[in-house]
Parts: sequence; C-alpha cells; structure tokens
Amino acid sequence: MRIRVSKALALMVTLAVAGGVSVAGAHAALGGARSKPKPTIVLVHGAFAESASWKGVIERLQRRGYQVVAPANPLRGLSSDADYLRTVVDSVAGPVVLVGHSYGGAVITNAARGDADVKALVYVAAFAPAAGESALELSGKFPGSTLGGTLAPLALGDGSSDLYIRPDLFRRQFAADVAKDEATLMAVTQRPIRDAALGEVSGVPAWAGTPSWFLLAGADLNIPVRAQRWMAARAGSRGTVEIAKASHAVGVSHPGPVADLIVRAATAR
Repeated sequence: MRIRVSKALALMVTLAVAGGVSVAGAHAALGGARSKPKPTIVLVHGAFAESASWKGVIERLQRRGYQVVAPANPLRGLSSDADYLRTVVDSVAGPVVLVGHSYGGAVITNAARGDADVKALVYVAAFAPAAGESALELSGKFPGSTLGGTLAPLALGDGSSDLYIRPDLFRRQFAADVAKDEATLMAVTQRPIRDAALGEVSGVPAWAGTPSWFLLAGADLNIPVRAQRWMAARAGSRGTVEIAKASHAVGVSHPGPVADLIVRAATAR
C-alpha cells in the first residue's frame, strides 16, 4: 500500500510541477482524496423495542467499515427525546446518517432540524411527520393499524401512562416474521412509550431540507404500509424500498436490505 501511495504521490507531484502547482498543493490534493471520512450511522429505535433490535443491521454496517451508534431512545416525549438525540449527534465527530425505526422516525425528524452534520435521514417502517402532526394521528390516517387493541397501559404518577404491547400478542402485532424464540425475547425486553409522546406534535421536519430514504414494511400492523408510502412520497424520498411481507420489526427480520439502504444513503452525493 505504501508503494502504491508513493507512486501516486510522485505522479501527482510531477504533474503539479509541470502545471505550475506547488508540491504542498499536490500533497493536499492526495490527502483530501484519501481522508474523506465515512459518516457515522446513528440508529434510533422506536416504541416497544430497544437498541439491540438493530443487532443484525449493526453487524452488517460494521463489516462494511462504518462506525455505528445505537443510543437508547428515552420514549418519554417527542421534543425531549429529540433534544436527547441531538446531544448524541453533537458528540459524534464528522458527518452523520440518522436512521429511525417506527416512532424513532419522528425523533430524527425533529433532532436533525438545522444540523448541517446530518447528511441523510433513513426511515425504517417509520413515522415522518410534518409540522403539527403526531405519530398517533399518522398511525390512523389510513386503515390497517391494529396496535390499539394490543396495548396494556401502566399508569404513571403524573397522570400519563406507559404503553406496552401485551406479550401474548406481541409476535403477531409487531414481529410476525421473526422466529418465535426471538420474538418472545423481544416481547419480554420491550421498552414502553409514554402515551404523551405518541400524541405530541412535530415541529418543522428535517426531511424538508435533508435528503431522505425510506424502507417500507408491507405487512406492518403498527403503521399501515399505505401511510408509509404516503409519507415517503411527501418527503421526496430519494430511494424507497418496500418488502412486501415484512412485519413492523423489519430491521430484525430483514437486516440486509435495511443495511443496504443505509449504505446507499451514506454514499449518496
């Protein structure tokens, strides 16, 4: 590798001198061509999931040389969750691709607003709200969501409730195409979302100014695929992939296509 770089540098110096460019300029040109960093991929889970739900996607991205961060989404309120994610993004040096699943899509929509370091947004069976819209509103915009009937609320001291999917209904509702043993574990380790978070409206969406990509889950019982298609079209998606029989847990059941789409977004110009 050193021999190849030396030959390339020698050639650039020769051409630079012949063209009246300094040797320092040739060094800078070669260094700039080699040092452009890959963006860090920040994966944001949604309701009824947790960071380990990205395991298969993370493994594939790391094998392709990407740095990955998968923070715990607080799931307490849209604005506070977005503020927290913004601190995570601010801690990362260099460009970032933000990826959101489910409610995590609403979080990245708000967290990335006005952040020049976020070069792309990827929505994975996710909400992509416009200003004034909530996840709750979007889930009911088209028929097909059966989530409401599966939820078990847990009252909190402030008058709001945490929402869980009943474990006995979890696989059918959330992860129908995931192996039974894995879906059972997901049901036990699911993290609840505060009901107020689902009802909180979005601010101005980052997708209005940041390029976006969408992966749609065709058999999603949480966010109907018609709603996903509609949000992708409205956001001006630069690349949309639909997996016809995928459940809402598409990142678990189909990590390869999810990772491929993230790489497309990360390498786009």
